[in-house]
Formats: sequence, C-alpha cells, structure tokens
Amino acid sequence: MSGGNVAGRELRVALTQMQPSLDVRRNLRIVLELVRQAGEREADLIVLPENALCIGSNQKMREAAIRLDGPELDALRAAAREVRAVVVLGGAKCLGSDGEIRNSALVIDAQGEIAACYDKLHLFNATVAGTVFNASAVEQAGDHMQIVEVKGVKVGLSICYDIRFPEMYRSLARAGAQVLLIPAAFTYTTGQAHWEVLVRARAIESGAYVIASATIRGDHSAQEGFETWGHALAVDPWGAVLADLGTAQQAVQIVSLRMSEVERIRTSLPVLGGGRHDVYGQQPASAVISKGEGDA
Repeated sequence: MSGGNVAGRELRVALTQMQPSLDVRRNLRIVLELVRQAGEREADLIVLPENALCIGSNQKMREAAIRLDGPELDALRAAAREVRAVVVLGGAKCLGSDGEIRNSALVIDAQGEIAACYDKLHLFNATVAGTVFNASAVEQAGDHMQIVEVKGVKVGLSICYDIRFPEMYRSLARAGAQVLLIPAAFTYTTGQAHWEVLVRARAIESGAYVIASATIRGDHSAQEGFETWGHALAVDPWGAVLADLGTAQQAVQIVSLRMSEVERIRTSLPVLGGGRHDVYGQQPASAVISKGEGDA
C-alpha cells in the first residue's frame, strides 16, 4: 500500500454517509453500493462509517457481531478487489477467536486482504439526554494505536468516541500520520453540540486531514437504537471543512488530499515538535491565594 514521494502525493478519499438499521444483509447491500460508487470515481481509499453493518442497542449489535471469516467480510473483500481501492470498515462489532467482542476498524487492501485491524481504545460509557450507553458491558477495549500506509501516505485509525481524547491524535500525528480517520455513529444530541468543533480541532492540533464518515438515523428508524447526527466531514490541516454530507441518508463524496498541504502547515506551525513532554508528566505546582489582612 506504500511508495513514492509523500510530500507531492495526493490521495483520493471517499467520504461516506448512510442510514443503517438492525438488518445486516440490507446494510451490506448499501455498503457495497457505496464502495461501487466510490470505485467508479477512482477513490484510492474508501472510508465507511462506524456501525455501517448494524446499528441498534449494544446487545443487538453484539448479537449481530461479524467474524473475520464471515460472509460480510468476504463480500467486502471482493468489492475492494473489484474497485482496486483500500476499504476501511470504520467500526463493527467483531467476534474474535478468543470469544470476545471488539469494536474494530478493519482495513481491506486493494487485493482484498485484511491488512490491518484497529480495536477501539475508548469505549462509549456515557449518559446522553437520559440514555445510558455502556459499551464496556458488551465489548472489550483495544490496547494499541494503528497507522497504515496507503500509496505512501500514513493514515491513523480511530473510531467515534476516540475523538474526545486529543492526546491519541497528537500521538498518531507525532508518529507520522498525515490523515486521521474518525468514522462515527455520533449521537444526535452530542453531534449537534460538539461534532464539527471536535473534528476541526483534531485536524488543527495535529496538522492533518481528518476524514469522518458517519451514520445518520432518525426516530422513525431507530428501533432499539439511537439517533445519530450524520454530517460526515472532511477537514483539512488548517481546520477548513472540505465536505459536509449534511443529512443525506446515503452519499459518497471524493476529496483529494494533498500531502504538500500537510507539510506546509506543519512547517509553518511546528507544534508537533514543540511540546514540553518533559513537563507534562509532572504534577503541576500549586499555590493557595488567601485573603489579605483586613479583608472581610
């Protein structure tokens, strides 16, 4: 998946958005159509959202967990070979050989082989608008970060809730990642308030492109699941929004990413090399400001 002069390279990335349900077969048909459309537009890298193959309650998604040797991945591997592009299944409940469920981003190369797997580090344990999300009750957290090379460009992997942990993205960027993937199924409430701000912040602080494919679901289709915000975003290293898929129920947009722009921004604002890591791990100094004599 690598090679060439990175600074002068462009990567054609497919940003996607879809409205999945609990029906894995239906969702797979939509996913394969998105891959086909992206392939027709000559995408190098196709990024699918988190929970693209199944969305619903944690328990329902656990019951629908896929296997690495299952028919869903066989179909996706064949699709990647057909369009000759790298496909990232941005996050799916996967049943491992150890019997544990993990939320995994799977990278399928243009030959249809599973080239890498990133297991979500930060599990969504939160209460949003009265709804309790307790992902750790049904899945295990990952234990490492992951960078892959696509046509010589370093791409850092993450999933949804990871976005709230900026130290992860700074670490990926310092390790060389020029493009950051944040496929998501962001809740409607948090998405409305935080989604664009967080995506743009991760791009700005890392001097990297961010590709954040997304699901979108409304009350009428939520079944046992939850509403998601949509608004899949592509953002450049300066924080400018290059694409926003809004409220589309099914969409693909190709975005050309220029690595020379990453180099330009990182040279003009060299924050990746300017950190004080010798200080950050220390306990902050503290001082108590008391009232002066005679104060009431």
